[in-house]
Amino acid sequence: MVMNLQTFNRGGIHPPDGKALAKDKPIQILMPKESSLLVYPMSQHIGAPCDPIVAKGDRVLVGQKIAEAGGFVSAPIHASVSGTVKDIKPMATPSGAMVKSIIIENDGLYEEDPSIGKDTDYESFSNEKILEKVKEAGIVGLGGAGFPTHVKLNPPKDCKIDTVIVNGAECEPYLTTDYRLLMEQPEKVVKGLEIILKLFPDATGYIAIENNKPDAIEKVVKTVGNNPRIKVLALMTKYPQGSEKQLINAVTGREVPSGALPANAGCIVDNVDTVVAIETAVCEDRPLMRRIVTLTGDAANNPGNYEIRIGMNMNELIEMAGGLKEDLGKIIAGGPMMGPAMFSTDCPFIKTSSALLCLTKKSAELPPESNCIRCAKCINACPMGLMPAKLNKLALAKDYEGFAANNGLDCIECGSCSYVCPAKRHLTQTLRICKRETMAIMRAKAQKK
Repeated sequence: MVMNLQTFNRGGIHPPDGKALAKDKPIQILMPKESSLLVYPMSQHIGAPCDPIVAKGDRVLVGQKIAEAGGFVSAPIHASVSGTVKDIKPMATPSGAMVKSIIIENDGLYEEDPSIGKDTDYESFSNEKILEKVKEAGIVGLGGAGFPTHVKLNPPKDCKIDTVIVNGAECEPYLTTDYRLLMEQPEKVVKGLEIILKLFPDATGYIAIENNKPDAIEKVVKTVGNNPRIKVLALMTKYPQGSEKQLINAVTGREVPSGALPANAGCIVDNVDTVVAIETAVCEDRPLMRRIVTLTGDAANNPGNYEIRIGMNMNELIEMAGGLKEDLGKIIAGGPMMGPAMFSTDCPFIKTSSALLCLTKKSAELPPESNCIRCAKCINACPMGLMPAKLNKLALAKDYEGFAANNGLDCIECGSCSYVCPAKRHLTQTLRICKRETMAIMRAKAQKK
């Protein structure tokens, strides 16, 4: 059943969505070329980096575990091609950081590890076995955060989970991968949610989709059928509807307290592709080796949605998808509101890579910054109820204590304040930097105690 249109209760904006470029392009599978090098950074998730369990010269198979989780909050990594380990050394990631990585030369055979790909009867599994399958598959949040999913699905015992939400809002402009999955693989989405609900027998499942995707809502409603534990929720189209705390507020009316997790509000939230990965791991016994990415923007010759192998070089996808226009101005990893600009695309797709937004010089041009006019538009737009103009002033003054005292660490870096600012202040960028510096100072102080 579909419930009434809902949204979060504070702030938000309505930027142009840009989705028309790729939304009607079905997912196209693109495989790495033979002899191409795939790079697997040891840190593709929130938490402890992985430890390599292969060595230079080893031959590996598709689905073979090549790196073991480095702690409880961590996730193992698997080879997405068969081939030879050429080296283990620091390599550039999409963020620009140099991270210890396993480099595998693709032999083009795609020979699979015999331990994967066996159909299973998940309904006979215990909760412990389901969690172990998710953990061993290396699944992390594929919406961008990269939090290990087995940790999220195993909340503290004092957290009573009564709501499981599949985040199908996809509010970030230009991105269309979740929409395509809802259109093309709704059965996997629904079954993935059913698996999660098996872990939480007292919970209701919601598949939340913004109402600018009516065909996806209709398709998912038909797939859910008469399942009494799953409801399809149409959300008002508003950014940042897909942010975890805002989504919880829209679905349940609850507020997640500052510094708390969704589980503290009785909720589990997983992205559409994450839920599909759970279904693939539990029902098909296949680890996370692929993800869906949107290649889009007015500088892309052939915008579309592509299934690629994790570790594949970004330049390889760009070339296979028809290349870029000559007046390229900027490439953003992700969407325009939250994605960072890239200095190079000579790096691998990792588990948290959602899109490449390619903009022409005209589209990427930044207007000049001017003085704050104290209009309060940034305050009205902030979905967290913060005062971005004040936080910006504190950040520029490097007043880290004042920044924290004014709840700057609650900023979700959604970009709403920068979008509405008539003075074109670089609010989000400044707050993002100050958040990281403040947290580093707090960690340093905690270690000294």
